[in-house]
Amino acid sequence: MSQLKSNKKFKWALDFNPKHKTQTAELPSPPGYSQSAGANYTESSKDTDSNHLLIKKLWDVALGPLKQVPMNLFIMYMAGNSISIFPIMMVGMLIVRPVKSLFVTQSTFKMVEGTQAAGQKLVYIFGNIVNIFLALYKCQSMGLLPTHASDWLAFEEPQTRVEHIGGGLSLL
Repeated sequence: MSQLKSNKKFKWALDFNPKHKTQTAELPSPPGYSQSAGANYTESSKDTDSNHLLIKKLWDVALGPLKQVPMNLFIMYMAGNSISIFPIMMVGMLIVRPVKSLFVTQSTFKMVEGTQAAGQKLVYIFGNIVNIFLALYKCQSMGLLPTHASDWLAFEEPQTRVEHIGGGLSLL
């Protein structure tokens, strides 16, 4: 009875051991496989692959500040234009992070070599400068930047407003 159970095969059981050696020769190669591809893969192709990956990674680092611009715009919108602790902290961080990044640019790209090194550094610096300008714009819209002479001179008259807007009506 035990022999009968061991010989009985279940419907869901598969036997992956070939019984005949000719069965393996009849199977086609999987899609994308070629015998010559494995033989031609040498150390030089490994070096070019690693160089390509390094260049790609460095471009990701260089484009990082530009990728932060939409998030910084959203943060500026959500912070509002009121003078309170939260918007001041947000503007402070918008200024401090790019300035710190500009000071450590050389250490960020210390392993960069080749023809794309200058372009990567320029894109990185440009992205940080764009973020600094966004922070300065936010400071100006909050009224924190001294833009008129009356802001720093006591004897100058402050700028007078010609009209005020309240509730959608122009009040003269």
